[in-house]
Amino acid sequence: MAGVILEARGLDVLLGDYQVLWDARLAVDEGEMVALLGPNGAGKSTLLNTVSGLLRPRAGAITFRGEPIAGLPAHRIVARGLAHVLERRRLFPYLTVEQNVRLGAYAPAARSGREAQLARVKALFPILEERAGQPARTLSGGEQQMVAIARGLMAHPRLLMIDEPFLGLAPRVVTQLVEAIRRINREGVTIVFIEQNVELALSLATRGYVLESGRVVLEGRSAELLRSPEVRRIFLGG
Repeated sequence: MAGVILEARGLDVLLGDYQVLWDARLAVDEGEMVALLGPNGAGKSTLLNTVSGLLRPRAGAITFRGEPIAGLPAHRIVARGLAHVLERRRLFPYLTVEQNVRLGAYAPAARSGREAQLARVKALFPILEERAGQPARTLSGGEQQMVAIARGLMAHPRLLMIDEPFLGLAPRVVTQLVEAIRRINREGVTIVFIEQNVELALSLATRGYVLESGRVVLEGRSAELLRSPEVRRIFLGG
């Protein structure tokens, strides 16, 4: 049985003077696909940003591959094998597609295998080859999301976190991205992702965590969460 690759316990996180997370937790086994669910403002992005080192927790512990990482700068966490694809993609708009993708391999450990990994991500997303010389700002939203995920993969991550990969995309593009994410997971990368569409998220993930008002209120297997009256209350009201 695969061991735990990522664990967060007792996380309290503030943005300025406002507390966003209260005693938050997350545990992910190697090879899993885990969804973070919850309404807008529930703290999902804050949780991922804290895990990846963009925010520092006021309290709590985070371990990755058995080593503590809470409070480490983001570049050192990436170098340990944890990559984060941020909400709304955050590409460099005036750099080309290929330049954006190659920036993902800036960590010393990723540089030696950069060309081989570039070939892998181009096979996963053929649009990267077709649009290699175009500025990133000229791509559609779905194409930009593919570039953002490819950039994350260039770091050779053991675990990839993706914040709202399907937000605002056409159904056809969502289907393409779902298949790509499944393939990434099958090829050995553990995945944690945020998604607002509960049915879509739980059809893709093996397990899920539900956040509400900065607290983890539910966790479990996807099938269990789909049947949960509490999940219906949170997302549908009543």
